[in-house]
Amino acid sequence: MYLYTIDSIIDTPASTQKLNRHYASISTDPHYESPSAKQSVSPASTTYVTEWHVFKALERRRSTATGLDSLPSWFLMLGAPIFSKPLAQLFNMSVASSTVPEQWKQAYIMPVPKVTHPKALADFRPISITPVLTRIMERLIVTQFLYPAFTSPSKTPQFSNQYAFRLTGSPTSAIISLLHTVTYLLIDNPYVIVISFDFSKAFDSVRHSTLLDKMAQLAVPDEVYNWLVNFFDGHSHCAHYRRELSTMSAITASIIQGSNIGPTSYVINSTPET
Repeated sequence: MYLYTIDSIIDTPASTQKLNRHYASISTDPHYESPSAKQSVSPASTTYVTEWHVFKALERRRSTATGLDSLPSWFLMLGAPIFSKPLAQLFNMSVASSTVPEQWKQAYIMPVPKVTHPKALADFRPISITPVLTRIMERLIVTQFLYPAFTSPSKTPQFSNQYAFRLTGSPTSAIISLLHTVTYLLIDNPYVIVISFDFSKAFDSVRHSTLLDKMAQLAVPDEVYNWLVNFFDGHSHCAHYRRELSTMSAITASIIQGSNIGPTSYVINSTPET
């Protein structure tokens, strides 16, 4: 259990406004330009997610923090048989129109210590609590479209050497692959050099234009790509500290830590193009 508070590591008591300004400054791209949507979308009545998909997503939903919309996960789980059909219609309309409701893009930040003895605001990880419906929708987009795109052989970038935040990836898989490669190289070489990097504030360094340029190359329907463009545009957050909420601040960079689409987006952003 952490005995440290934000007040104990800075000279003056922190307010929700100070916290929010700090996190907003990290997640702001001064050269931000909203990525362009694809114009090749044709109107269609495609079913992107089924009522069954939504029902399973609601039924399997674990107890989690409630977003700014005050809609708790237990309520959605309890009403899954009733909510699954209208929510499936809502989700399909969202994808077909490539529009994400504004309230789904709003989050509040809970600061969580990244180190045992935090000494500065930067030592706290900004975990964003988004609405539960947002996380369900993100998860459906990831499982229905992004994960299958990872295994598509005809598109770039390629993900064969990525192990984090993938459906079949794990640290064990990465270790096995590294051990196999090193062992194979040692057959004909006296030694092997392994170089590793640790990126500081890796999620915060992501720029939406770079990320969406790579997403545009994935084997996903144009309307899904346009949904992603809309999803990353117009996000805002406030800070939650001492049971108080700050005002909202717009952000134009970084991947939201605490979202379902965030880890998958980081994999896409960090994969080199071929």
